[in-house]
Amino acid sequence: MAQYILNHQELTIETIFELLNSKSDVILGKEAEKAIQKCRDYLDNKVDNSDELIYGINTGFGALYNTAVSKSDLAQLQTNLVRSHACGTGELVPKDIVKLMLLLKAIGLSYGHSGAQLETVNRLLFYFNNDITPVVYQQGSLGASGDLAPLAHIALSLIGEGEVHYKGKTIKTGQVLKEFQLDPIQLKSKEGLALLNGTQFMSAYMATSVFRGKKLLRNSNQIAAMSLEAYDGRIEPFTVAVNNVRNQKGQIAIAADIVRILEGSKLIEQKKEHVQDPYCIRCVPQVHGASLDALNYAEEIVTREINAVTDNPTVFPDDDTVISAGNFHGQPLAITMDFMAIALAELGSISERRTYKLLDGQRNLPPFLVANSGLNSGFMIAQYTAASIVSQNKQLCTPASVDTIDSSKGQEDHVSMGANAATKLYRVLENVQQILGIELMTAAQGLEFRDLDKSSSNIIALHKEYRGFVPYISEDIYMSDLMRKSKEFVTNNI
Repeated sequence: MAQYILNHQELTIETIFELLNSKSDVILGKEAEKAIQKCRDYLDNKVDNSDELIYGINTGFGALYNTAVSKSDLAQLQTNLVRSHACGTGELVPKDIVKLMLLLKAIGLSYGHSGAQLETVNRLLFYFNNDITPVVYQQGSLGASGDLAPLAHIALSLIGEGEVHYKGKTIKTGQVLKEFQLDPIQLKSKEGLALLNGTQFMSAYMATSVFRGKKLLRNSNQIAAMSLEAYDGRIEPFTVAVNNVRNQKGQIAIAADIVRILEGSKLIEQKKEHVQDPYCIRCVPQVHGASLDALNYAEEIVTREINAVTDNPTVFPDDDTVISAGNFHGQPLAITMDFMAIALAELGSISERRTYKLLDGQRNLPPFLVANSGLNSGFMIAQYTAASIVSQNKQLCTPASVDTIDSSKGQEDHVSMGANAATKLYRVLENVQQILGIELMTAAQGLEFRDLDKSSSNIIALHKEYRGFVPYISEDIYMSDLMRKSKEFVTNNI
């Protein structure tokens, strides 16, 4: 079995998802093991030889920060913390995001500033390597004292409680541990807090949305190019000169990509009767480009976060200090995810407009893209569906990060609401995949009223592959199933 060794190297989004989708086992390297053990030994010595109150180690939590806990109860304190904080509810977090949470939590603990045991970090990686994903719920985190409730459900599985997904079933954690002949983790001082504090719920959602969002943007360029061909659009708005003088990196990159996709097309070169295209066609570089710039910024923010220590308090053995601060606060992620949701929603918004234009009977295309319109409604209501989803995205793009609420008797008095930003961002992403799926249906249909063989080799190949999933529609049929297939194609096949 191939192995990937964690040794404090900076991980990229691409590497994270290669690990998520590969068969390689992720293990701790010597440097990481040494750092983890050094911090654990330091804390054990600190607790044994000092009566100093240290938040979360020998005190209560939140508003109970000044309540001392005896040395004999420190392990029970951490177990109680995990049990009491496992208060998640709502829909289940997708398994791939939970699996990513396991990896990101192990990475954060591996730097040796959290006080976790080697056994605990290795158990997280064992779950990751063996596709054991704890049952975690979407609702419960305020995105400030770390993602307390969702991370507590992961910690709960480490101590042998709660449920996990394994081999396609949801079962008690104890059954899985028994199958692998493993004992539950016996938490030491601070360990529960180290597991619960942190931004791994937000980070996993955001990393997933960046990774999938950038792929979705590339796909939207291909679909827009097909719509451009189907609508008999002009290539001039995509030329180098006009985009370079705007001096926006994303715009320049998108224009170049559209030109690449359409290279060799005879359709795009043929004489046009119209002087100008509507915004949804000629402003693709500007709109898609702005979204690209936003996604690149989001990637930078989340890459920093997945390579960071985000629990509290933070332990510095070399300085003999334990600092209670706020690295768990999700504001950098929350603001950026709100921004990112807008960027993705705009890809859907302009996509729906292209769909609309393809249906309105202009430029020698039949109304609603069926030859016998009137008797047949064609794609009329598919556009309604896209419009409905676009409108829902507008509602979902109301920012979460401007909201806050007091918790823990006012001790935690400003929160990021980053977890809500994360889940609504993910929903926007899913929605845009469907909107683009509907556009691809109409673009592929519209192109068949042109001379398809005169399009570019890229568009012809995409069209041919797509027709293996979704057929040409000559008369009214059940559309809902085809729309879902088209979404699946956009998500997985382009």
